[in-house]
Amino acid sequence: MTPGDMLFIDHLKELRNRFLKIIVITIAIMVVCTVFGIHLVTVNGHSFYFLVPTVYNNIASQVTLFLSNSLVPQQVELIQTAPGQALFAQIYVAILLSISCAVPLIAREILAFISPAISMTSKRRVVGTIILPTATLFFAGILFSFYLAIPITLSFLYQYGQSIGVVTFLNISDFINFVLQFFIAFGIAFQLPLIMFFLSYSGLVGLKFWIRNFKFALLIIIIFGAIITPDGSGITMWFISVPMLVLYLVGILLIRLRIQNPDK
Repeated sequence: MTPGDMLFIDHLKELRNRFLKIIVITIAIMVVCTVFGIHLVTVNGHSFYFLVPTVYNNIASQVTLFLSNSLVPQQVELIQTAPGQALFAQIYVAILLSISCAVPLIAREILAFISPAISMTSKRRVVGTIILPTATLFFAGILFSFYLAIPITLSFLYQYGQSIGVVTFLNISDFINFVLQFFIAFGIAFQLPLIMFFLSYSGLVGLKFWIRNFKFALLIIIIFGAIITPDGSGITMWFISVPMLVLYLVGILLIRLRIQNPDK
């Protein structure tokens, strides 16, 4: 039986097996992040970094420490107000690390699942136009939030307390949830130009659709920014809404430059 003659139940079984493979490997990566740490080991006078079993100074805690040192504003103290908060924060970080590391595997399994139905040329096109741009934009969103959005947002919010001499404390759980929420929000938001491009490329909508509905897109973007931001101040939502608006305009420009018959 050729791949094209496979029964529907066979496709479901294959999809289930690939999904289970992704789940197992993702969990394995998460376990490694919580059981092992990257430490400098010296053997016979030669030093090198190696995975060392450890309970406290594991990869998740090392990443958590890196995030706190890089993103927590000066004069803001990171604290734990209840037992287990630091532990759960590291588990959240381990989950994010495992999902991020599994992105290439997820892309590979998706391509392997659909590969019997497409030619080798189409496979290269799928990798070049869908999988790689999706992963690249997702990590670009994380980097954007790490270097710009999160530091600016935290500094903006906590400078009010510093201006009146208040000692400011930040709970470790709230901090990690805040950071991970921004990472995921920007990772998804950065897919907007790609989604717009493929909707237009498929012929469902044209360039005029995006231009004509700009005001509705602006309203949806603002609502999305208000929902996804961790606080209710009504200010931090603009740190997500404004970049998304720029991405919307980038999507319009991409459609205009790359798609033939833009007025379709």
